[in-house]
Parts: sequence; C-alpha cells; structure tokens
Amino acid sequence: MPNKRSDSDIAQAIFTVNRHAKTAPDNQYLYALKKESLLSMILQNRAQKIGLHFSKNPRKSQQQSSVLVKCGDYYFHMLPKKEDFERLDHLGHLDETYRNPPSRMNLKVAKEILRDFTGLEPAKKEPAASQFSKSYKPRQMDRFYSPKKSYFD
Repeated sequence: MPNKRSDSDIAQAIFTVNRHAKTAPDNQYLYALKKESLLSMILQNRAQKIGLHFSKNPRKSQQQSSVLVKCGDYYFHMLPKKEDFERLDHLGHLDETYRNPPSRMNLKVAKEILRDFTGLEPAKKEPAASQFSKSYKPRQMDRFYSPKKSYFD
C-alpha cells in the first residue's frame, strides 16, 4: 500500500514538476503528472477549483481562460472543461503580484511522489535508432569495381 502523503507534500511536488515542465525539452510526462495529480486531488476534495482567469499567453491571439486551483498553499492553472464555464466565477485577469511559496524539492523526488500518488508511469522510450535503418544493406563493392573489366580496356 503506498504511503499517504500530506496535501502540502503533493502540492509542493506539483509545483516542482510544473516549474521544471516549463523549461524541459520533453515536458509531456511532467504536464501529465501535474494534470492527473490535480484532478485526483480535486476528486478527493483535497484541492478546490477557485474560478477562471484570463490566460496570460492566449493561443492564436484569442482570449482564453484557465481554471485556478488551490492545492495546499499553492495555486495552479489548468485547462477548463465545458462545465467549468457554467459553474465557476470568472475572476478576470491574473494577479501578477502573487507568487506561490518558495519550494526546494528535488525534481526526482517530486516525480516519485506524484508517480506513487497517480500511478502514472512515463512512456517507455525506444532505444535510439542506429545510424541506418534496419533495411539498410551495405553496398557490394563489386557493383562499382570489377577487376575483370576496366574503364581503360
């Protein structure tokens, strides 16, 4: 049975994973961990959806909203569902002066906490493909050079 983590430990782990996901070259797993963790916390009534915010960087210059979620002492944003627009109040623009509390959790520890909490495993990476495809066959040199015939004959 996995050990029961406190809300503040999970919130701090989500914060750490989210911070690293913003700059990671392969961030899909990190964002998936964040999303699944927040959804699980909401379903367990350990986190609450507060309201909607206008997105700071909307896609394709169209106004977009995101859901503000309070988890422990931390606030996060996630993509809204259709029912969120009906149930939640719109809070307007994001308060740029607010910052989440500082955190000093190692990314490896944070991923381990969230992996235990959600059961979400990273996708298995295929080993790097060799320089040549599997159907590659080396050229036969006799095709280009034959000692029987010469260009000068």
